[in-house]
Amino acid sequence: MIIDIHTHTFPDLIAERAIGSLSYTSHTIPFTDGTDSGLCASMAEAGVDRSVVLSVATSPGQVTTINDSAMRRAREREEKGLIAFAAMHPDFPDWHSELARVKAGGLIGVKLHPVYQGADLDDIRYLRIYDRCAELGLIVILHAGYDIGFPGVDRCSPDMALRALKEMQLYGSFPRSFRFILAHMGGWGQWDDVLRLAPELIEAGPVLLDTAFSLGRFHPLDDGYWREEETALMDEEAFLRIIRAYGYRRILFGSDSPWSSQSEELRFLRSLPLKGSEKDAILGGNAAEILGL
Repeated sequence: MIIDIHTHTFPDLIAERAIGSLSYTSHTIPFTDGTDSGLCASMAEAGVDRSVVLSVATSPGQVTTINDSAMRRAREREEKGLIAFAAMHPDFPDWHSELARVKAGGLIGVKLHPVYQGADLDDIRYLRIYDRCAELGLIVILHAGYDIGFPGVDRCSPDMALRALKEMQLYGSFPRSFRFILAHMGGWGQWDDVLRLAPELIEAGPVLLDTAFSLGRFHPLDDGYWREEETALMDEEAFLRIIRAYGYRRILFGSDSPWSSQSEELRFLRSLPLKGSEKDAILGGNAAEILGL
């Protein structure tokens, strides 16, 4: 089973506008039209069986609307191979009850994005959300590292992730079954730090990394914004070093569709000099286990 743990779609009515705006801001080519149907077409072409769809609440007022829609459409999307996660914002006032509501509504995880949400990853507002998710058994997928649309903004570094986990260990408790997924191979554009902190992050317990928008080729818009030397993603050698440091059981395939091609990402992963069992785990086995599939 091939599972993409990190994709994005938008409601049909706003997808064209959202994709156009994000593409312009990031100077990056999209590979789908940003709709569920566009993602499903990509999955069919690439041979992906399941995709986790992540929504980002850029303001507290969006949280309930996003989660209501995700819960209402869960069964319909499941039939298409789509699994929606909930959204949360650090300034949402009733975060404690809302997380319980989405858990009761059948959602199994939450997406957070410190850059878009204007708070550091180790801010107390996030720490309380992580702790509540751990209590409820909700998976947390967290944008980690820089964001291509906000050059130089550093709100979710690997060091911040480590501090957050140490704070949780010191002042609270979380079960070893808690899943804390640092997207973009632990920190987009900060992969030296991801490697440096491997022993400590592993000791922290629940950390996994997804491969979203980290591997293969970068696809900039032809508008002259990105220079060639700025468009390199993680090469094979760097990726393999991180796999060996963290262990293949902590690595999850994610494409960041529509911002990368699912087919291209899978070709890159399948070409790596890994054992068949390691590739199978990264491409879907690890995700199937944490998603309960």
